[in-house]
Amino acid sequence: MKNIFKNKNILVTGGCGSIGSEIVKQLLNYDPNVIRILERSEAAHFRLSQEIQSPKLRPLIGDIRDKRRVDRAMRGIDIVFHAAAMKHVPMCEYNPSEAVSVNVFGTQNLVDAAVEQDVKRFIGISTDKAVNPISTMGATKLLSEKIIANASISGGSQIRFGCVRFGNVLASSGSIIPLFERQIKDGDAVTITSKSTTRFFMSIPDAVALVLGAARLAHHGEIFVLKMKAMKIIDLAEVLVEELAPRYNKDPKRIKYQVIGMRPGEKEHEPLLTKEESVYLSEREGMYVIHNPVHLQYGAKLPTSKKNFNYYSGTVPYLSKDEIRKVLYDNKII
Repeated sequence: MKNIFKNKNILVTGGCGSIGSEIVKQLLNYDPNVIRILERSEAAHFRLSQEIQSPKLRPLIGDIRDKRRVDRAMRGIDIVFHAAAMKHVPMCEYNPSEAVSVNVFGTQNLVDAAVEQDVKRFIGISTDKAVNPISTMGATKLLSEKIIANASISGGSQIRFGCVRFGNVLASSGSIIPLFERQIKDGDAVTITSKSTTRFFMSIPDAVALVLGAARLAHHGEIFVLKMKAMKIIDLAEVLVEELAPRYNKDPKRIKYQVIGMRPGEKEHEPLLTKEESVYLSEREGMYVIHNPVHLQYGAKLPTSKKNFNYYSGTVPYLSKDEIRKVLYDNKII
């Protein structure tokens, strides 16, 4: 891994977010030459500068929708990690044009600039919401995947493009755990969409390890999926109530669970890959690799295949409450 990142100029978009900032932290361990952080929030840049102090960091205030800013940020860059996006399902449902502008046109700006600047590697961050999408966010992230995956083929570029597809990232900004914690602290009820809702979960370090691994393995637009177990949201809520309520001088038995129903664009269970994608699937230790069907169409060979494999949070083994508790403690989330 160090051979890939040592002395390299690296651009991280959305580099002040939960995932982006962890990418920055882990990259510093591999002695890069410089890490440019393209982020539109001045306040987020300030917070990160207080958290990470390194002469290798370059805070660039800018928006990926601004082609000129992207072009300048990309000059001299060797490797791109693209984490900037509109990520919240309800916000994208209510602001679809903005979601398209950021997640689709912003990604296209970055890919175009990377091709023009002869970048060596480009890794995009995607989501399980892109699989059989029913939400605006999922649809825009699916298009983002397609833009990245097919860039080297359609444009004749030698850049090594790839994407990683995440489940829910534990304790990331805007995730369910901070919400549950606020509800436990401030009130007498925790809101859940359904008692049968399930999700794949991964820790922030695990998510970023997958991203950095993808930078090593990607060639022609592969999508990398971490092997994960799923959990029931109600089980997660109950563990958090049991652990956190006493810290806020509340009785866990008095806290209620209020079912509020699915928000616009949400699913009860989430797939991370589909049966149709399994035709192009190979397996590595700790991850699945969805190979680019467009690349395979032009004569590339698929290493192995797992046809009719469906990676779906409603059918995989669930973590028990004790296992959830251990994950939360091991990752210092509670």
